[in-house]
Amino acid sequence: MDDAEHWLLTADERGNPAAGLPAWTSGNHVEALVDGATYFDRLVSAVEQMGAGDHLMFTDWRGDPDERMREDGPTIGELFGAAARRGVCVFGLVWRSHWDGLSFSKEENAALDEAVEDGGGVVVLDQRVRRLGSHHQKIVVLRHPDDPDRDVAFAGGIDLCHARRDTSEHLGDPQPQSMAAAYGPRPPWHDVQLQLRGPVVGVLDTVFRQRWEDPHGPDTDHPLAWVHDKLSSSRMNAVPLPEQPPPPPECGPHLVQTLRTYPAIKPAYPFAPHGERSVARGYTKAITRARRLVYLEDQYLWSTEVAQLFAEALRANPRLHLVVVVPRVPDQDGALAERPQHVGRHEALETCRAAGPDRVHVFDLENVEGTPVYVHAKVCVVDDVWVSVGSDNFNRRSWTHDSELSSGVLDTTPDEREPRDPAGTGFGARVLARDLRLRLAREHLGRAVDGGADGDLLDPEEFVAALERSATALEEWHDGGRAGPRPAGQLRPHRPEKLSRLARLWATPVYRLVNDPDGRPLRLRRAKEF
Repeated sequence: MDDAEHWLLTADERGNPAAGLPAWTSGNHVEALVDGATYFDRLVSAVEQMGAGDHLMFTDWRGDPDERMREDGPTIGELFGAAARRGVCVFGLVWRSHWDGLSFSKEENAALDEAVEDGGGVVVLDQRVRRLGSHHQKIVVLRHPDDPDRDVAFAGGIDLCHARRDTSEHLGDPQPQSMAAAYGPRPPWHDVQLQLRGPVVGVLDTVFRQRWEDPHGPDTDHPLAWVHDKLSSSRMNAVPLPEQPPPPPECGPHLVQTLRTYPAIKPAYPFAPHGERSVARGYTKAITRARRLVYLEDQYLWSTEVAQLFAEALRANPRLHLVVVVPRVPDQDGALAERPQHVGRHEALETCRAAGPDRVHVFDLENVEGTPVYVHAKVCVVDDVWVSVGSDNFNRRSWTHDSELSSGVLDTTPDEREPRDPAGTGFGARVLARDLRLRLAREHLGRAVDGGADGDLLDPEEFVAALERSATALEEWHDGGRAGPRPAGQLRPHRPEKLSRLARLWATPVYRLVNDPDGRPLRLRRAKEF
């Protein structure tokens, strides 16, 4: 318990008395599923085993009903539709989204709605968000009221849509989505999802039900959406859910804390009347305890407010290293899409580097063909003790403005590999956190998947040196005209684009107002708190 309260938010620290969730749950079993093909395969197996009376609930930012979950299918529409026809109670909450022409997914999400409802399921297109905001949570909850030992949930960064079914080789999903030209016709995609068993499944069930049972309509305060839905006879209100089963029994060594972002909106969420920023607060608590190594994978890494958290940790701890893996270029071409993102990342990285010039290590990824890999993962590992995987990026938007969900995990199992206590704090490394860091490092370094070559990756200093060596070798190979065998690995040093003064002049306000808006109540903005 002392370890838990040191790393995880207490109920009061969540800052949302209406949350309706426990501070954390114990007795869970958590497994990290790296890259979309692994997750989709596991999801298919779990859903195909469901029968009449079981519950399937999902939330999604984007869903493509024709996305194949395995090479030979089924598609996500077929998988969920077939489950509904077997008598599984299928319910979905999918962000209503913006027009496809703006690189969003309005038509795809509506098509997923139709595909699931054709099988007898129920899907609501949910627009209860701030202006220019989105529902970004990605969870699937599978309940078996007659056999709770089989209950399982999946939560993290992977949407049920095109481009996500990639492997660790990163040759891309055969069903791509349109992205920047640098990523090629079949964009490689790196991502992470968690599989969770135990009492936390009941918590995620509650998270879904809170949004589903919100008495405000899914297009409340959005008059154009309301008129469209009315004229098209779209579903305007959610149907009642079946009775919620008790939490499943304990089954493992992991403490899990469900962290969320909900913005302050009107009409207010009943479960977050002033919003919830436990994602921001959970990361803040963990990162302020970092002493040797913070390992991040993130799609964006914007916001000086978020970067300041890392900068303070770097200044306070002279042995602390920050390792960051990000995409090489933004996901869409064009100055309006690219320049504001470059501004945000430049500001964040410069804030961190000013605090620890030699201790901030930023990389991007490429596959063996030299095509950049789009890093969509949202992973944080602190001192091989605390780990988080979720839908939230390290920016103000994810921490205040959109709806997000992350799982903070504390393993109670000490890791016996040396160094057993790399931070020197007495808490010691934990198996799950260290295993995830090493699993990701093996993929990025091209190391043996069985862990047989992990010897120089355990100690934080040696780990950082190994990453730098690998990235430098690949960079020099490219600079030398690609002569000789290609060095192993996917890491390249990240070289952010330098913007002209004129570009920064117009891109900075766009970044602050559109790319990275602030969803906090005014009193918290003034206090510069989350």
